[in-house]
Amino acid sequence: MRQFPFEDRIFYRALAAGAAGSGVALLLLWLGDYSSKLQWTLTVFILIAWLSFALSARQRVVFPLRTLSNLLAALREGDFSIRARGARQEDALGEVLRDVNALGETLRVQRLGALEATALLRKVMEEIDVAIFAFDGAGCLRLVNRAGERVLNQPAEWLLGRTSHELGLAECLELEGPQIAQIGFPGKAGRWEIRRSGFREGGLPHQLLVITDLSRALREEERQAWQRLIRVLGHELNNSLAPIKSITENLGGILGRRQRPADWEEDMRSGLAVVAARTDGLSRFMNAYARLARLPSPKLQSMEVGPLVRRVVGLEPRLPVQLAAGPEVKIDADPDQLEQLLINLVHNAVDAALETGGGVRVGWGRSNGYLEVWIQDEGPGIPNPTNLFVPFFTTKPAGSGIGLVLSRQIAEAHGGSLSLENRPTGKGCEARLRLPI
Repeated sequence: MRQFPFEDRIFYRALAAGAAGSGVALLLLWLGDYSSKLQWTLTVFILIAWLSFALSARQRVVFPLRTLSNLLAALREGDFSIRARGARQEDALGEVLRDVNALGETLRVQRLGALEATALLRKVMEEIDVAIFAFDGAGCLRLVNRAGERVLNQPAEWLLGRTSHELGLAECLELEGPQIAQIGFPGKAGRWEIRRSGFREGGLPHQLLVITDLSRALREEERQAWQRLIRVLGHELNNSLAPIKSITENLGGILGRRQRPADWEEDMRSGLAVVAARTDGLSRFMNAYARLARLPSPKLQSMEVGPLVRRVVGLEPRLPVQLAAGPEVKIDADPDQLEQLLINLVHNAVDAALETGGGVRVGWGRSNGYLEVWIQDEGPGIPNPTNLFVPFFTTKPAGSGIGLVLSRQIAEAHGGSLSLENRPTGKGCEARLRLPI
């Protein structure tokens, strides 16, 4: 039976099921005392009825299965509008039909959501000002947005299907990690941030290349930096030149008189002393700015954190600093720059603690792959934390206003960060240095 199709097996089993009853009826018919005409008439009727019932059973089984097959084929082809009819409660076939209808509705909703999400994604890709390229495993371009067309100065129809070598993007695909480079593309030259990542589609590996134009943002940052520089320099120069101009005019007026006052020499000496003092102050300011602008790149080497922190704590003679030792940690850093950073932070903390007679605590620990060094003081706190990292801003009478700025530059050059804020509990503030391990 297994050699025959399913519908034939149903037909043969239906014939077998009716064979006993039909055989008995025919046997009784032909053994009885009936006319020949009646016997042949009833024989034909029994055989036709037997065959008709077998065919009907075959059809009743096969038809729902073909209906289900058509429904599943429609679902496979993406047509979710077809529904099965005649699904009844408390019926095995009805339950199957209802489940298929529910499956079709679920797939319809999911496909509608997927189409809307895809349309939104395509709209976003077309509108964002970031060039996006997708390459398959053979290095051929499979997806590009409008920004990518502008970068390569070619329409998508010409770009799709070409290799990364033909498009001049092979070197970009070989970069490891986000990088910033000066590159001249056919559509535009400038500074670009290049990011490369991988994804899989249809089980096959693909590469996604994202190229961001940084020229406009960098020019805006450069313009703002120049504005801040000019504002700071102009402020300091005006503070020094205004009194120098006023004093020189007064001294020139004294020398131009025919009848000079008796203490004119003393006025000359005091005026020139003020000019000299303001000139020295202006010179110190320019030297401090030059120091801030000439911070060298860190020379990284493997170093232990514990001995460095202990050494910095021991360098502070004005106040005993409490040390909360953490785990032994090794990092790659410039020990000289890191030591200068910690000296600045501890020095500021001690200055604040001496104002109130409080103490200073220093410690370190690990957190999510980062080294965290914290310095807590019991000083008066920070009245205006917004300007802490503004160059030359200081709350100390003799401060230069570059210590915290230099410290933050050192931290960021090491790939870390530096924060300074008031402590949430207790008085004083806390400086926290985070460096990658």
